[in-house]
Amino acid sequence: MPSAATWRKITTIILVHIAFVALWWGAVIIGDIPAYILPTPLQALQTLGEENYNWGTHFIATSQEIFGGYILAVIVGVAFAVMFTWSRRTDETLMPLLVTLNMIPKVAMAPLFIVWLRFGVTTNIVITFTICFFPILLNTARGMREVEPDLLDLVRSLKGSQWQILTKIQFPGALPYIFSGMKVATILAVAGAIVGEFIQSDRGLGWFMLVTQEALNTDAMVMALLLVTLIGVVLYGIVILLERIFVVQDARVE
Repeated sequence: MPSAATWRKITTIILVHIAFVALWWGAVIIGDIPAYILPTPLQALQTLGEENYNWGTHFIATSQEIFGGYILAVIVGVAFAVMFTWSRRTDETLMPLLVTLNMIPKVAMAPLFIVWLRFGVTTNIVITFTICFFPILLNTARGMREVEPDLLDLVRSLKGSQWQILTKIQFPGALPYIFSGMKVATILAVAGAIVGEFIQSDRGLGWFMLVTQEALNTDAMVMALLLVTLIGVVLYGIVILLERIFVVQDARVE
């Protein structure tokens, strides 16, 4: 059961968001801003009733790109960090190469991804993955290395295996770092999917924004932007929930 402090925090967050929407609405009405420049929240919501916009198709496509690329980045990023922690030689050999590859602009690689993977959601998942992967790798690797040397020496003196050190000490100790990288990656995942849709796509909320821009359907563009934001908020909320489950419980056990 959430504590009183948690409920106060949730209430504050909700009220701040309501205040932002009210400020937006009031600015449009008081400033007499035309709908083609900035619609009211209600005008944006009303576009959800337009059947020809196919909101469900675009929402699902963008969600697949964001969640698919993000989950893949978490799995591969954590796996590489464990591998580098396990073997210093592997770390010294491959990490410089990964740093170099990370310097390649992901947007510039999008045309190559289209050639390699063709047109569609899969390409955008790969773009999202490449943008999210490195922050998760770096944060996880840093967390697994920042273990107290005295604690490691104690476990080794007790004949603890490398696997036990990894699973019982290094990985649990790295959880705050892992979730820190995951939270940063949520923002990058949303940006990666939308950039991918801007460059190549035939569906998705980013692609939809480009199409509606040509007709100056600003209300639909704003609604698409709100839906993209909703996906990102849900993803971030899931990460926060998992952090509370694993990190807080781990702290209580200690």
